[in-house]
Amino acid sequence: MDHYDGEENTDYRQQEDDWDRDLLLDPAWEKQQRKTFTAWCNSHLRKAGTQIENIEEDFRDGLKLMLLLEVISGERLAKPERGKMRVHKISNVNKALDFIASKGVKLVSIGAEEIVDGNAKMTLGMIWTIILRFAIQDISVEETSAKEGLLLWCQRKTAPYKNVNIQNFHISWKDGLGFCALIHRHRPELIDYGKLRKDDPMTNLNTAFDVAEKYLDIPKMLDAEDIVGTARPDEKAIMTYVSSFYHAFSGAQKAETAANRICKVLAVNQENEQLMEDYEKLASDLLEWIRRTIPWLENRAPENTMQAMQQKLEDFRDYRRLHKPPKVQEKCQLEINFNTLQTKLRLSNRPAFMPSEGRMVSDINNAWGGLEQAEKGYEEWLLNEIRRLERLDHLAEKFRQKATIHEAWTEGKEDMLQQKDYETASLSEIKALLKKHEAFESDLAAHQDRVEQIAAIAQELNELDYYDSPSVNARCQRICDQWDSLGSLTQKRSEALQRTEKLLETIDQLYLEFAKRAAPFNNWMEGAMEDLQDTFIVHTIEEIQGLSTAHDQFKATLPEADKERQAILGIHNEVSKIVQTYHVNMAGTNPYTTINPQEINTKWDKVRQLVPQRDQALIEEHTRQQNNERLRKQFANQANVIGPWIQTKMEEIGRISIEMHGTLEDQLNHLRQYEKSIINYKPKIDQLEGDHQLIQEALIFDNKHTNYTMEHIRVGWEQLLTTIARTINEIENQILTRDAKGISQDQMNEFRASFNHFDRDHSGTLGAEEFKACLISLGFDIANDAQGEAEFARIMSIVDPNRLGVITFQAFIDFMSRETADTDTADQVMASFKVLAGDKNYILADELRRELPPDQAEYCIARMAPYTGPDAVPGALDYMSF
Repeated sequence: MDHYDGEENTDYRQQEDDWDRDLLLDPAWEKQQRKTFTAWCNSHLRKAGTQIENIEEDFRDGLKLMLLLEVISGERLAKPERGKMRVHKISNVNKALDFIASKGVKLVSIGAEEIVDGNAKMTLGMIWTIILRFAIQDISVEETSAKEGLLLWCQRKTAPYKNVNIQNFHISWKDGLGFCALIHRHRPELIDYGKLRKDDPMTNLNTAFDVAEKYLDIPKMLDAEDIVGTARPDEKAIMTYVSSFYHAFSGAQKAETAANRICKVLAVNQENEQLMEDYEKLASDLLEWIRRTIPWLENRAPENTMQAMQQKLEDFRDYRRLHKPPKVQEKCQLEINFNTLQTKLRLSNRPAFMPSEGRMVSDINNAWGGLEQAEKGYEEWLLNEIRRLERLDHLAEKFRQKATIHEAWTEGKEDMLQQKDYETASLSEIKALLKKHEAFESDLAAHQDRVEQIAAIAQELNELDYYDSPSVNARCQRICDQWDSLGSLTQKRSEALQRTEKLLETIDQLYLEFAKRAAPFNNWMEGAMEDLQDTFIVHTIEEIQGLSTAHDQFKATLPEADKERQAILGIHNEVSKIVQTYHVNMAGTNPYTTINPQEINTKWDKVRQLVPQRDQALIEEHTRQQNNERLRKQFANQANVIGPWIQTKMEEIGRISIEMHGTLEDQLNHLRQYEKSIINYKPKIDQLEGDHQLIQEALIFDNKHTNYTMEHIRVGWEQLLTTIARTINEIENQILTRDAKGISQDQMNEFRASFNHFDRDHSGTLGAEEFKACLISLGFDIANDAQGEAEFARIMSIVDPNRLGVITFQAFIDFMSRETADTDTADQVMASFKVLAGDKNYILADELRRELPPDQAEYCIARMAPYTGPDAVPGALDYMSF
């Protein structure tokens, strides 16, 4: 990167710093610089009959670079090397760099090697340094140079143009109007600037670039797309392009300046003469206007109405706002024109201008001073007079407003204060009226200040000699008279309300006391009547005795209750006395209660009538309960004997059926004797039934003298009869089973012992698990496997066909006797099987049915069917399984 150093180059050193920081960071900028720098170089190289295509490639040998410097500087450089070797190229580039350095530019961090190697960044930086030094450095406007001078030139040239605001060398040129304005300023015939639009930058840029190339010999260094397509165009490219415009127009500007000087000299005399004529006419007109205006401002004739004075003030404001400002400008312009004219005459070496007599600037200033003095006094007089009239109008309007408000407030107040509504009001209504009256008194006191203000305003209007004072005074007097009347009426109503309140408060206290005592007394009487008429249901002698005692206690309270009744009625009588004495108009009844003396007396008489009726009812119920108690004891004495007797007999029968004393015949005889004794006990049961019927007829539902009910006795008696009958039947069945199966007494005793051992709850039955354990103890092989479960299920189907889940001793005996008999039958059937099978190892079921008794044949078939082998003949029993 190149850097300039030295005093003469301080103007654009900062520009190089910017380039070094930003260059090539944005590809769009690099593209713009390549295009612009290439076009700029070719604009000079074409004078030597050549050009470049690629800026970093075509300058690598240094030949075109040296040629470019010779063209733009007009000087001859050292003779270049014509060899093609790298050393020759480096030598040529160094000669170019040395020439640049000889022009006061100090090159830093750049060497011939980078240029020869085609370093694009270094090559662009070197070309930018050349452009700065030979195209921009010498631009100077008002002692500025380089970038600032070029920017100032652009700003001045484009200042008159709408929508053009040149502040920099990047975004200020994006819309293209800046380029078009520069061309139009110097060559207006080339561009119709009025048709250009700010929102069409592509058209603007293409127009400027095409016109510059065609008519101004400025090559097209950028395309419109390069500028519009980037957010911030490259500053170096824009500066390079704009500098070409500057150089193209600099010659034309010098010719224009010379022509302007000649025209200016010719126009000065004509302008000075015109200024003299204008001054004379303007001075005469201004003095005439002042002369006419001062008398109007000095007129102090007052007006009688505010409207007339306001019109004068409005005329004066129009004078200040509309008529005087143009004259102020004329006076100022007159002085400016005079001073300008004198200056121009002095610069033109001509004698000073002397106005006509009385039209000097001093004469005009003196006349203007008199105008302002009259103006000031007139304004002060207007304001004072308006303030005076405004004060009067304000006071009169204020009086009317306050009087109207007060009269509106007092409307109907006298009628309200004279009302007698308190005579028929209740205490709460009286208190509300008092509160309302107190609020009115507060409101009345608050309006005292308004009445005083009304009187004060009327007095002030009289002192200021207000034209309508008589009507004001008459209205003020009416207001004051009415105010005194309101005060008197307010006091009278307050006293009447307070007097009525005291009477009603006394009555209210008596009403409240009456209500406080009447309510509980009334409740007591209602409760007493309810209790005296209450139907009662008792079941014991103790309950009726309790009711009688409570009734006696109630009768003892009647004298004291009668005293309370007399006291309550006395309170009511006192209220009636006050009403009659003070002629109080009672609007209603007691607000604290709905109870009245008549109601109290009526209920009291009712209570007195109900007391003897209650006495008779209690006596009758007491007699009935005594008879019920006798029936309870009579039933309990028998039930307490019969209940234990039945329980004892049940236990004895259970022991007989379980114990194994004697033979089955002995047990049967013993049980039949028990049955006879039980049947002989039936009359006592019947007698108890009769006593129970009497209790039911008397509606007696409980009996504390016994825990036995008739239902218990009935159930126990029926169970006793059923148990003795069932037990006798079981013994008879056991005897039949023993005889039919040939079971010995020892076997029977063994069976009973085993059954009783596992009947742990002595219920006379075995559960399934108890029965299973009993069978195992007797030698049955019931294993805990599938086969054992199947065997036990078969046995349960025999002993418990109804699936009740319990096994009686009879079912147990039947099964044991059957199993014992089955063993012998099986041996016989096995021997017969061998005979019937012959040389076969199986026998058909039909063969068994032909040869065996039906019961044995079916038993064998049913028992052995589950064990038939899988290979057996269908419908047959094989020998091994059998």
